[in-house]
Order: sequence, then structure tokens, then C-alpha cells
Amino acid sequence: MRRLLRPRKRVPRQAARTVVLDQNGSVFLLRSDNDEVGVHWTMPGGGLEPGETPQLGARRELWEETGWTDLEPGPLLCTWEHDFTWHGTPVRQHEHIYLTSGPHRGPVGDVSAVHAEDRILDWRWWTPADLADQNADALWPPRLPELLDAVRTGWAIDGRPPVPVDLGYIPNAR
Repeated sequence: MRRLLRPRKRVPRQAARTVVLDQNGSVFLLRSDNDEVGVHWTMPGGGLEPGETPQLGARRELWEETGWTDLEPGPLLCTWEHDFTWHGTPVRQHEHIYLTSGPHRGPVGDVSAVHAEDRILDWRWWTPADLADQNADALWPPRLPELLDAVRTGWAIDGRPPVPVDLGYIPNAR
């Protein structure tokens, strides 16, 4: 008799990230690897600690993954949900993504232990043209280029904060 396998239930996980834009509109992204999703680029961020608000979690994660203690998450850019496996546990992650501006620089101090634990492989600044490249590696969230185009025409130019967007649930492309 053949047994049907039930999909494993996904554990809810709350997370927060920070989009850092430089003076030319380039965005700082981290290259990560995940068994379920594969290699992708995303903003500094990660899971919230118990009792932590999304904005405080975004700040802590930004500091841990970049060493930049002089930046603070600003206005909320978007929220979204997606599935992946985190350290062997299937999760449905709900993310708050905040926006800030900062200087064009690399991580400060030794962040190698955090990067190794979180499977962060690399970092780089992406220009608007890089984000528009159809052959580029996957981005999290996939609509990041569209969101940043809207920001560049508003917040970055005349100081208008973005209107937060709820992207809803986005399934993995893999």
C-alpha cells in the first residue's frame, strides 16, 4: 500500500529588512543561498526576536549584517509573505521592508560569522540598470525593481515617503 505524504506544515515567522539606497539610487543587497529557493539577492534583515517590533528588528538585522550602526530604518516600503526552509524548518515568512538612505560603502567590521550562519555569500550595490537586467539572479521580493522605481521618483527626489504596499503572498519561482 502506497502512503501519501502530506506537505509539512509551515511555521509562521515574522521578519524585517531594510532597503538602503545611496545618493545615486543604487541599492545595497546581500547574496544568499537557501536549499529551497536557491541563490537570490535581498536586503539586510531577518527574523524578529521575541517581543521585538518589525522596525527594531530591521535595525538590529541591518547592524548585524552590515556593521552600519549609523543608519536607521525609515518609512515602511512594503510587506509580503513567502515560503522557504530556515535551518531545516519550513516557514511562511511575513516581512516588513523599510527604506533608508546611506553612503555607498561595504560592510564595516567583521560580519563573517553572521554571514556564514545565515548563508550570506556576498554583497554588492545594484544600480537601477542592474535591477532591470532580465538575466540577473533572483531578487527577494521579486517586485523590488518596480518598488524602487516608484521610490526614486518620489521619496528620493522630493522627500515624499512611499505609500506602503502589501504584496501579499508570493510563491517561490523554483
